[in-house]
Amino acid sequence: MFETEVAVVGGGAAGLSLAHRLTGHVPGLRTPSVVLVDAPPGPLRPPRRTWCFWEAGRGRFDAALTASWQHLRVRPPEGEPIEGDLAPLRYKMIRSADFEALVGRDLAHSPNVRRLEATVETVEEVRGGARLRLRGTDGTAQVLSARWVFDSRPLGSLPAARTTLLQHFHGWFVRTARPVFDPATVDLMDFRTPQPADGLSFGYVLPTGPREALVEYTEFSSGVLTDSGYRAAVRHYAHEVLGLGEARVLATETGVIPMTDAPMPRRTGASVFRIGAAGGATRPSTGYTFAGLQRQTRAVAAALRRGHEPVPPPAHSARSRAMDAVLLRALASGRIDGPALFCGLFGQVPMARLLRFLDGRTRLREDLAIGLRTPIGPMLRSALELPGLPRRPFD
Repeated sequence: MFETEVAVVGGGAAGLSLAHRLTGHVPGLRTPSVVLVDAPPGPLRPPRRTWCFWEAGRGRFDAALTASWQHLRVRPPEGEPIEGDLAPLRYKMIRSADFEALVGRDLAHSPNVRRLEATVETVEEVRGGARLRLRGTDGTAQVLSARWVFDSRPLGSLPAARTTLLQHFHGWFVRTARPVFDPATVDLMDFRTPQPADGLSFGYVLPTGPREALVEYTEFSSGVLTDSGYRAAVRHYAHEVLGLGEARVLATETGVIPMTDAPMPRRTGASVFRIGAAGGATRPSTGYTFAGLQRQTRAVAAALRRGHEPVPPPAHSARSRAMDAVLLRALASGRIDGPALFCGLFGQVPMARLLRFLDGRTRLREDLAIGLRTPIGPMLRSALELPGLPRRPFD
């Protein structure tokens, strides 16, 4: 058995971010001992991902960015695109491999952080902390005692919810034979894709050069596609909609993000907490997670260094979650036209303000002003029916 003050379970974005915020000595504050438990290579290790977020000025992880942009475009199903400048914000793209390399270098030089490769089999509450039973890569059993445990592993199943949609996507990192991309502009939502009977779909283009980009097909719906369905959808978007011509696929990525109004408990015991997507860091209406987990881990690290009880705070305000619940219900019920809703918002609200709204950074009067630019009747009907809806498990 060995001991630590803080055990962080999982080496994805949330686990690495928390460990990174606890590295080294900060004058006047505590320096807790930390063990970061990474899953061995295999199905329990997080897959490669691309994370996007927006912020003003330089950020903590700018050295690992693939690219960033200050110009955004939304394309309606027909007609002229909606474009705008994001100043003072920048839309940032970071690939998980680059993030892991940057954080890993700092962790390797931190005297108070230890990395351990093992499978966490159980987490048990004990007097004054918790005990983790581990299985090492060589099959040996190990025990780790910790005062505090922060578990960032994905949930086995979602909590019961009134509404759950899935944001599911498949993307290609492409290199084209001719320059076809505008490296200064992100296509955030391109609704020229065929719309499914259930939910909505859009394309997403993150250009890293005139001939290189991440091109994705995304749906918000109740179910996922087959592998061949995703390939066909991306192929159609890349060649029929964007007209990329000859292009080489360098890599692919696929993902599913729950968009749910289910409450996500952040505390599972006196000394055990959830962080990241498992702890509610995902914004239900957008699927963005990276900014939320940074707010969450920043607060946890500050509490630990000050000797306070490190309960992870909600990544999103109660008002934001309430608005998201209404939007999800309106989309799931088919009362609103998704492409028309999003194009209307981007067409009527300055883009920087709308992004701050989507990140829960606007004031009440700004939220009300944006709400008045949505279909008021269907949204009001959705809001009124929510209190009477039962919460059910997601199949």
